[in-house]
Amino acid sequence: MAEKEGAIVKKGQEEGLKMAISLLQKFELPLGLLPLANVVEVGYVESTGYMWIAQQKKVEHQFKIISKLVSYDTEVKGYIEKGKIKKLKGVKAKELMLWPPVSEITADSPAGKIHFKSLAGITKSFPVEAFAAGQ
Repeated sequence: MAEKEGAIVKKGQEEGLKMAISLLQKFELPLGLLPLANVVEVGYVESTGYMWIAQQKKVEHQFKIISKLVSYDTEVKGYIEKGKIKKLKGVKAKELMLWPPVSEITADSPAGKIHFKSLAGITKSFPVEAFAAGQ
């Protein structure tokens, strides 16, 4: 796959999780944004910002502070940059009875908010604390 060319790749739960956390820190995103389990592989291409996370199975996580259920597929991928993940694939947030895909996540540090944008153009904003590690 051309988009993975030149990537730094870490395999396994421990090394993959360390890399995912370091990417979130480097790009100033909340550490609890990507609750991962049974990580198979995490990769990052520095020249393009392309990143991916492969897990053994889909993970559903309830963010308690905002009462939101979010689904993370076996592969989550997108382009990461300071305060943002664009062209995101593999993440869905439950709205009523639907699971619309999340296409972009943006952290707005001065406002203390994080914005989730769907492919339909709908944006939802939440307090950044809701995505702290351990939430």
